[in-house]
Amino acid sequence: MADIARGTDTPPSHPVSVPDKPALEGLEERLSRQWREEGTYTFDRDTTREAVYSIDTPPPTASGSLHVGHMFSYTQTDVMARFKRMNGANVFYPMGWDDNGLPTERRVQNYYGVRCDPSIPYDADYEPPAEPPRNQRDFDAISRRNFIALCEELAVEDERVFENLFSTLGLSVDWNLTYRTIDATSRAVSQRAFLQNLADGDAYLAEAPTLWDVSFRTAVAQAELEDREQPGAYHRIAFHGRDGKPVHIETTRPELLPACVALVAHPDDERYKPLFGSEVTSPLFDVEVEIKAHPLARPDKGSGIAMICTFGDLTDVTWWRELQLPTRAVVGRDGRLRSETPEWISTERGRGNYAQVAGKTIFSAKEATVALLRDSGDLQGEPTKVMHPVNFYEKGDKPLEIVSSRQWYIRNGGRDEARREALIRRGREIEFHPAFMRSRYENWIDGLNGDWLVSRQRFFGVPVPVWYALDADGEPDYESPIRPDLDSLPVDPAAEPAPGFEESARNQPNGFIGDSDVLDTWATSSLTPQIVGGWSRDEDLFAKVFPFDLRPQGHDIIRTWLFSSVVRADALQDSVPWNHAALSGWILDPDRKKMSKSKGNVVVPTDVLEQFGADAVRYWAASAKLGADTAYEVNQMKIGRRLAIKLLNASKFVLNLGVSEASIGAGSLEKVTNPLDQSLLAQLRTVTDQAGTAFAKYDYARALQLTESFFWTFTDDYVELVKDRAYGDAADAGTRSVQATLATTLDALLRLFAPFLPFATEEVWSWWRAGSVHRAPWPDSRGLTPLPETADAAVLTSVALALGGLRKAKSEAKVKQRTQVRSAVVSAPAGQLSHVRLGLPDLLAAGNATTLELAVGESLTIGDVELVPEAG
Repeated sequence: MADIARGTDTPPSHPVSVPDKPALEGLEERLSRQWREEGTYTFDRDTTREAVYSIDTPPPTASGSLHVGHMFSYTQTDVMARFKRMNGANVFYPMGWDDNGLPTERRVQNYYGVRCDPSIPYDADYEPPAEPPRNQRDFDAISRRNFIALCEELAVEDERVFENLFSTLGLSVDWNLTYRTIDATSRAVSQRAFLQNLADGDAYLAEAPTLWDVSFRTAVAQAELEDREQPGAYHRIAFHGRDGKPVHIETTRPELLPACVALVAHPDDERYKPLFGSEVTSPLFDVEVEIKAHPLARPDKGSGIAMICTFGDLTDVTWWRELQLPTRAVVGRDGRLRSETPEWISTERGRGNYAQVAGKTIFSAKEATVALLRDSGDLQGEPTKVMHPVNFYEKGDKPLEIVSSRQWYIRNGGRDEARREALIRRGREIEFHPAFMRSRYENWIDGLNGDWLVSRQRFFGVPVPVWYALDADGEPDYESPIRPDLDSLPVDPAAEPAPGFEESARNQPNGFIGDSDVLDTWATSSLTPQIVGGWSRDEDLFAKVFPFDLRPQGHDIIRTWLFSSVVRADALQDSVPWNHAALSGWILDPDRKKMSKSKGNVVVPTDVLEQFGADAVRYWAASAKLGADTAYEVNQMKIGRRLAIKLLNASKFVLNLGVSEASIGAGSLEKVTNPLDQSLLAQLRTVTDQAGTAFAKYDYARALQLTESFFWTFTDDYVELVKDRAYGDAADAGTRSVQATLATTLDALLRLFAPFLPFATEEVWSWWRAGSVHRAPWPDSRGLTPLPETADAAVLTSVALALGGLRKAKSEAKVKQRTQVRSAVVSAPAGQLSHVRLGLPDLLAAGNATTLELAVGESLTIGDVELVPEAG
């Protein structure tokens, strides 16, 4: 690390050139272009792992628009990147674009007015409508290949806009290190990782109950769930025992009566103990089901006995699995009850009743079932209305159903206690910032109830890279999937023949079928360190950057992105993916609600950047600690803008005093003989120590607070006190002392502020220094060791208080500040009085005072002020 006084290694010959009217306007465009042209932030491949600081940058979803929340979190990452770079690290700082998955599909559908129909053949000349239809029923139906082409086309357009915005914000990303989560490289890496998981037994195919979104027609993983309070009603329904006595259950889902496989009560519930093992008949459908015991049944809920359906909720799945019950599924992937009468409904009455609900949506089937129950007398009283939590896909607008389907899974400890414990241990190898966020990671693992479902029934994504051989009857062999050669990746089994087959054998007996599913977007995003780090393609680079040093991300996706990345790195590399996880908070609107595009309460970043400038926005973002949910605060941006402008103007003033690069250096510090100058540098020494320590702890907000507080002390107190001496004869020892102090302090302040205000600091740096402030070393207080041991930081504080007292006296007398003070008494405790005495010459000059008497007192006060009347 370089010392605070030395600056860069550039010889002190750079000419000083200060503009007449410094301004922030135009800096973003000019300096962003300059940084790219000069390679200011380019990663150097000729390096060792010890020299590298690698960042697993979050790839923003490229399907839509950024909002101020993105600027908030990405700035917090960038200030750390800049700090590490100034401390000599070779920073590996990439940027990716997450254009994979449902968000891109939805945007493409609405943007172009199209929908995907895999049965339609590819049209090489297809052009989407010039004006998209307003009604989705009128959207063009196009082939899967045409649809994917439109997804890729629009994603590239969005990414150009995003890149420009991030450049304007001043992110010190190496724009040579970009990737897309759907490009050929990412598809190949994702497929290779899946195939390795499959070979190692960490991935498997299973027919199982699956959370299903009926709108998107796709499976949903546990991590993508969210509970939403929804209106419902409890229906008290009678099942019938063989003795004719009713057994009443209460349910919010009467439409699932035809899917009932058992009733269940708690083993200790005395009301139902005599019934365990006996059978009852379901109302309407006359199906016999057994009454079972299970500890998850709640005696205090409803009637204390529940029906188990396949499947109404996740508890049904648990009961079904642990009690080894049959599967009687009636809800299809389209969200409707199956059209044909199930084989287990065998009575004439039962089949007739089912015909009245067959093919209906869940909502309509519920209404029809309730009407039938009323007519049969099996509905006891009227339904009781309630509000209750219902599972939704986080991007969906209809409640999830649970259907049986064949899906791919990756083992994540959901059904394996030893693996869960291993992943918790992995998490403890990672340093979380803030530390309490680790509990969210561990709580998520403790609450897992199944493995990670990674297959999706969508079109735009990374294809599951396997085929299945068909036997002579055309039945697929799911037990032995056909895998591609790794050198052929990426592959698309829906469009390419299986190895060893011709395309003509597709869907033919003794031929093959391709897996038509794609991988969950998190299954690819969980591999961002492997994708950008060069795993399986550039092992030399991978060894230099992996495990990464930092993963910055939002705290709301700990359960998805963070956890899934740990799962993959643990399985693939037997390692953590990174050593530090920095969790940023949410941006809240004025009503303290999370800002999100779906809620329509976002602020567009272009407007904010144009109004306040990038440095101001960065100041607001960097003022918030990691993990803290933060209000969108325009006033903070205004403060940041004033700070940036003040930095320009204060620097102009200092440099116009004759300060230059020649005033910096250990030799120059020997010229600092004035106690007031030494006091300022003593304060600077403390600030640099504390700011560096805060940054090292990922507490950049504290570093900004310390630097900003010192800056205002410098401009409002010190500069005001030394103006007269600074304008003195260059040969005078006092002038040389203040010149060296001003140069040393300005140099250090520019570097301390550089991570936060990159544009203003770079602009000032260019006025008097060569190169870039962002390649200058972080200031090190050890460079101030030439200061004498008697240098006392409190001297400046006491003298500044005295000057403030004189100014207050003039204000109270309603005279101008330049009014001369003939005499006054400065009272203070002995220690403070000795400080004032050391800075008395500067105090007299700054206060325009002729005589100041110093007297011992209880606190620092100014009294007996006699002013010289102004002439005229």
